[in-house]
Amino acid sequence: MKFSDLVQRLGIEIVNTSLAKHPDVDPDLLNIAAIDQSQPGTLSFIDGNRFSHWIHTTQADGLILPCDPQLQSVATARDIAWIATAQPRFLFAQALSHFYRPWRLAPTIDPTAVIHPTASLGTAVSIGAHSVIHERSQIGEGACIHANCVLYPEVDIGDRSVLHANCVIHERSQIGADCVIHSGAVIGAEGFGFVPTDQGWYKMPQSGMTVLEENVEVGCNTTIDRPAVGETRIGRGTKIDNLVQVAHGCQIGPNCVLVGQVGLAGHVELGPGVVLGGQVGVADYLKIGKGAIATARAGITKNIAAGTMISGFPAMPTKLWLKMMAALRKLPLSKSKV
Repeated sequence: MKFSDLVQRLGIEIVNTSLAKHPDVDPDLLNIAAIDQSQPGTLSFIDGNRFSHWIHTTQADGLILPCDPQLQSVATARDIAWIATAQPRFLFAQALSHFYRPWRLAPTIDPTAVIHPTASLGTAVSIGAHSVIHERSQIGEGACIHANCVLYPEVDIGDRSVLHANCVIHERSQIGADCVIHSGAVIGAEGFGFVPTDQGWYKMPQSGMTVLEENVEVGCNTTIDRPAVGETRIGRGTKIDNLVQVAHGCQIGPNCVLVGQVGLAGHVELGPGVVLGGQVGVADYLKIGKGAIATARAGITKNIAAGTMISGFPAMPTKLWLKMMAALRKLPLSKSKV
């Protein structure tokens, strides 16, 4: 693919390009690569100062650059074709789709799949080997269900959604259109509900359901539980990493991000655009406001206001936590013997 052809295909606003200034530089792009691993014939990108020094040594024939005249002039002097944009990483993500397509099953039903007669399948559906689809489940048009997936009764899978191998979707769960559920994830399993009695723990039936709205992505081995009553809901566009636990009754707003090993206790509410870093823990029945950010390993024990950045345990405003950590390093070492 010519660099100029790629420029025409990309949909993001391009602030500047070397092609207007240096029309003889229009290389053939064969692949994509990280800036520190680029080879001739590859496209790469620079996003911020951390990797800007690679502009002097990269072997890439095409670059996506920030709106930095100095970087652009160096690339031009080295005969590297470039595009300048305010969002280099976003443009690179779009460019990736022109070089790579994730593998998916052909729109066929494997003969080893077990599909109940009352299940409903849309057109162009793919069902992999040994998958099981129970009664009254509905699979939308163009959905792809890989090998060894199990859909309990009355599951609803939206159009074009993809379930990777070994997913389990429990009864009455609803998964919207264009969702991706990665391998080993469990959606809609029973929440952890037990009532203490004199005779021991009495199991509370979990009669609720789990709902994923459209364009949600769920990572490998993540679990999203259903509640005793009502629903657990994941808002549209939310992205959940691997090994995350979302407990019964949680309400996660649209476009949130939950990074690996996050744990939400029961009935937590996240507003739109909340970001929880790796290993963040949230106690039950708490509310986290729109756009709040919790850095890695924060322990949240009280409600968090919208737009707040928090860190540490118990979680506090990040600026305060940083000051405390700086002061902690200045404490004298104890001379007492243990």
